[in-house]
Amino acid sequence: MRAKILIVDDESAIRQMVCLALAQANFVCLQAADATEAQIRIIADKPDLILLDWMLPKISGVEYAHRLRREKLTQDIPVIMLTARTEEEDKVKGLDSGADDFITKPFSTRELLSRIRALLRRTTPHAVELPVEISGLSLDPSTHRVRAHGHDLELGPTEFRLLHFFMTHPERVHARERLLDGVWGNTVYVEERTVDVHIRRLRKILTATGHDRLIQTVRGSGYRLSTEN
Repeated sequence: MRAKILIVDDESAIRQMVCLALAQANFVCLQAADATEAQIRIIADKPDLILLDWMLPKISGVEYAHRLRREKLTQDIPVIMLTARTEEEDKVKGLDSGADDFITKPFSTRELLSRIRALLRRTTPHAVELPVEISGLSLDPSTHRVRAHGHDLELGPTEFRLLHFFMTHPERVHARERLLDGVWGNTVYVEERTVDVHIRRLRKILTATGHDRLIQTVRGSGYRLSTEN
């Protein structure tokens, strides 16, 4: 089941931009221009996460976040606050209102999607089963299927877990030690050079469709999955 994300923002252009990015990332996007519309959407569709703008008409995002945390229906729904405010005091105020994360405008859709996925993993048990898609490469944990431009790819279990980790933590540099913890688990002893072996195997599988370029080596630091060269 695809996660439902509600964006509450009175700027239509921002809602449309975010909804386009969410749809491309295989999320269901719900929209509201203010707190009143948001309540209607929440009651009708119960979103898995709320993107909440600070500067809303009638009632501010901070006030609305307080209300969300007080009501039983919404108290467990994770909230990411969207704002143009950059002062530390404002961030503290937003987080103290009940928001789980804070992202400053203008923001990149890649960063927003990364924050959404990270927050869902922490707060929503079923989120680990959500499909992910980047540059025509899609991975579905529930069916254990990887497809590239519509064609199935055969990955071993370790390469599958490694790719899943990269796709759910894009645009970040991961040291080998971090990959060992995230993919193999900290209860299993594996040498760091084992990571290099599985990276090579993963790249070889992805070469046929050109997606091997997504797995980049960062000299002296580790590896990252990135759509940028």
